[in-house]
Amino acid sequence: MRALLAFLLSAAAYAAPCTMATTACTEFVTLGGGPARTMVYRTQPLTVKNERITRALIVIHGTNRDADNYFRSTLAAAFLADALDDTILIVPHIASASGGCRDTLAPDEVSWNCSSWRTGGPSTADDKLTSFDMVDEILRKLAKKETFPNLRAIVVAGHSAGGQFVNRYEMANRVHETLGVPVRYVVANPSSYAWIDATRPGDVTKCAAYDRWPYGFQNRIGYAARLEEEDLKKQLASRPATYLLGEIDILPLGGFDSSCPAMAQGATRLARGQAFGKYVNEQLSAKHEIVVVPLCGHNARCMFTADIALPLLFPKE
Repeated sequence: MRALLAFLLSAAAYAAPCTMATTACTEFVTLGGGPARTMVYRTQPLTVKNERITRALIVIHGTNRDADNYFRSTLAAAFLADALDDTILIVPHIASASGGCRDTLAPDEVSWNCSSWRTGGPSTADDKLTSFDMVDEILRKLAKKETFPNLRAIVVAGHSAGGQFVNRYEMANRVHETLGVPVRYVVANPSSYAWIDATRPGDVTKCAAYDRWPYGFQNRIGYAARLEEEDLKKQLASRPATYLLGEIDILPLGGFDSSCPAMAQGATRLARGQAFGKYVNEQLSAKHEIVVVPLCGHNARCMFTADIALPLLFPKE
């Protein structure tokens, strides 16, 4: 009887995961010491001790900045993986109210550059605060043992423009080795990658900007400019990554980048991902995975809820 009572009291101590894409499931993360802050959807508070959490999944949304929809897709994936109770899900809203973006911002909420947020660019108000710094701060919160003492795995994933974000963030971030928790990266269906040298699968003879950031390492800005080129290569090669590609993501839809620098990387998103992953593995001796999701096109819900994707997003020990 006492054992049963202890179990029930223990279970009651933890809140059920928050599973609605409403303000009830949001939280603000303070950046750079404040007052700047950014809003995230999350299934559990980031500052309340929770011994049940053993995994964390951060998902970066696409170009429409529809974090609410991505939160729903992430919840669907966690449900299918039977991972809602022991995984904290976090989807930042990388809001922008400039350069063609018209998001409504809360007081002190950071407005990111409408385009360069996906490649570690600075906020519109502070050139020292970048979108990659924002994920750094979330990772540091997750790694706090006093909050999540049993956390054993973190995955940072992104689809489309979010995939562009994760590709550059994986190679550029400076917190990966400091957290004390293993981090993996899942890069899903981006329109482009940051290539490691001047080699490209396609023709670059008429494309002067093909090797400039964010398509290559030249003329880097924002967070990535803080590192040397060789450091980017070393970090890219040493950190575990999977390129999650839709088998039928072969049409120029959903914000497809048809610029000259992007087309030099391949004719389709599928071709670009396969070429980049193969080249990184061959040239840097990386051991990155290339996983093609059957019958999925450019659709985050299809990609993240596919059977083949679930073990990547919700790894076992």
